[in-house]
Amino acid sequence: MQERTTLTAPCSHNFGRYEVTCFCDGVFQAPIGALIHIDGETARQSVIAEWGNPNIQLDVNFYALRDTNGITLVDTGGGPSLGPSFGLARIAMRDAGILPEDVSHVLLTHIHDDHVFGLFDGSLPYFANAEVLVPETDMAFFLDPAAREATPEARRGGFSVAERLQETYGTRIQKCPEGHVLPGIEARRLPGHTPGHTGYLLHGNDDTLFIWGDVLHLGALQSRDPNIGMIYDLSPVVAATTRQTALEHAARGGWAVAGGHIGFGRVHCMEDGYRISEL
Repeated sequence: MQERTTLTAPCSHNFGRYEVTCFCDGVFQAPIGALIHIDGETARQSVIAEWGNPNIQLDVNFYALRDTNGITLVDTGGGPSLGPSFGLARIAMRDAGILPEDVSHVLLTHIHDDHVFGLFDGSLPYFANAEVLVPETDMAFFLDPAAREATPEARRGGFSVAERLQETYGTRIQKCPEGHVLPGIEARRLPGHTPGHTGYLLHGNDDTLFIWGDVLHLGALQSRDPNIGMIYDLSPVVAATTRQTALEHAARGGWAVAGGHIGFGRVHCMEDGYRISEL
């Protein structure tokens, strides 16, 4: 199976009080070696053989929520800080009539550079009027020197991201607990990818959307087998359990889903796992 994403034009759907637009900020390139499987090396090699490609390409998405109160973002992409192939969503947002100063809130799913770096304009905040809601467990973890020392060096990027976030936005950072965070939006813990990884449930009368961050990176593979992960999961076993639970809840609730590396979809329960169809 060769799952390749492409940079797509923004698309929008309505959920409850919000018009939700998906913006793709760029495409992240990862080696096939980034795939893991919690059942061990034999299972991992089987997945790699099925993939049949030495590379993985992942869209880097974030979401703009528009209602009568203005604009809220869920994540911000990587921005130009990740290189010349990123920051593309800034042009698309302006084309959609969204200026940086229009953004009143940013809800972060977790503290990784491809979700946070869009907040920065060099050493200045790109969204000058925005309050930034950060999962409280993530913020505590990534600002803890002891946690940094206990984390393998290759996985320490989130610690410098958290420091830069704190330096740039200062008092406009709010800790985001579980539960109600903004009108019609509920935060739900989704640990594993990071300790405080969080999704946001947009409640609507006719349809509900679960923006679940990086619960899945590869929609087709991981929905069928939630034990498939990527090296970016800080706690692979916990992440696999979270994937299974999130897929189950979305399928049972009939929720639409969207993520940092998959677009809008809907989860279906199948005999051999789950399947995500495009919305």
